[in-house]
Amino acid sequence: MLNRELWRKHPEILEKALRDRGSEANLQALLAVDRKFRSLQAELDSKKAELNRKSKEVGSLFAAGRKDQALALRESLGALSEEVDALEQELAVVRQSLEELELTFPNIPHPSVPVGPDATANRVERTWGEPPRFSFPPKPHWELGCGLGILDFERAGKIAGARFAVLWGQGAALERALITFMLDLHRQRGWREVYVPFLVKQEALFGTGQLPKFAADLFRVEGTDLFLVPTAEVPVTNLHRGEILEEQALPLRYCAYTPCFRAEAGSYGRDVRGLIRQHQFDKVELVHFATPETSYQELEVLTAEAELVLQTLGLAYRVVTLSTGDMGFSAAKTYDLEVWLPGQGCFREISSCSNCEDFQARRAEIKFRPKGGGKAQYLHTLNGSGLAVGRTLIAILENYQQEDGSVLVPEALRPYLGGLSLVAPEG
Repeated sequence: MLNRELWRKHPEILEKALRDRGSEANLQALLAVDRKFRSLQAELDSKKAELNRKSKEVGSLFAAGRKDQALALRESLGALSEEVDALEQELAVVRQSLEELELTFPNIPHPSVPVGPDATANRVERTWGEPPRFSFPPKPHWELGCGLGILDFERAGKIAGARFAVLWGQGAALERALITFMLDLHRQRGWREVYVPFLVKQEALFGTGQLPKFAADLFRVEGTDLFLVPTAEVPVTNLHRGEILEEQALPLRYCAYTPCFRAEAGSYGRDVRGLIRQHQFDKVELVHFATPETSYQELEVLTAEAELVLQTLGLAYRVVTLSTGDMGFSAAKTYDLEVWLPGQGCFREISSCSNCEDFQARRAEIKFRPKGGGKAQYLHTLNGSGLAVGRTLIAILENYQQEDGSVLVPEALRPYLGGLSLVAPEG
């Protein structure tokens, strides 16, 4: 949620942000409802003040022995009280309309974000590693995985339908090893590991910005107010919903594993093969809470931590700053990490690291108390995948493939697999 004072005083800033993002949020409607809200609030305050003043006057008249005047004035207050009640009811309706409208507005991009309509305007910041060279045509992961007998889309389809996968044997072990490896790496470097519910309430999804805009992408548990988590960002950020933290405790850096569930509404026809766009997938998430003064330093720290996973696994990648038109709803700035996939001959996103500034904190009412004293302020929230586990598995299969269809296991993962160095067909 945006700072009301910002768009009230400088609507041109929000107007430019919406234009840069290609957002259809209606600024004029917001301003009109806000004008009505403030007008009603002023009228209500005036009527309440008048009611209060005249009520005191009634008491003074009684005290002065002027009973008839006191009774007459008190009788006239009934109509004024009814006006106050009516204004309060009208104001409540307008306030709800204003708050609902506010929820449809995306975050304002940071000045360093490139302006553009889509991914074509993204800016490559740096690259790491050299893509492997093969003496044979590299295969995509869906051919490798099925050939090894570790990846099964047909049986997943029998169980749950399209966009699900079954991992067998060494494939399942690799997935589990990756999760543990990532958590261990982050935990050993000072991130606090947390295990959270995989179901969340509506309030949590409103807090991080998935609701109301992205309701079609969520899986709701019928008959309840609970949703399957689309990302660990939701439960972890909401751990401190409604709290005031001490500045001395910041920054807070958490890591968490969750399965993630997304309907992928509107994505049909895209990435239909393989594991790229599934309804269910695993992620290890990094979530930071920081002061406004330090949050962009924290974005660099968070991004470097996600990069370290790729570096430790020996996977070539690039860091890209997303443009205004490609950036997520809640983000003020986002770096995407894109890993090289030789079987597909392209870079693909494997992590998005975002600074949401105070956008989520305002929605979730998360503040900090300055160490020098003073009024509590909204803190900044950040999140990033460290990493998307299924896509990391894809990258390992495609980058470490051998000519005979087997796959080398990166050194960093071997201790988690009992020393296994090569994934080959089982049996």
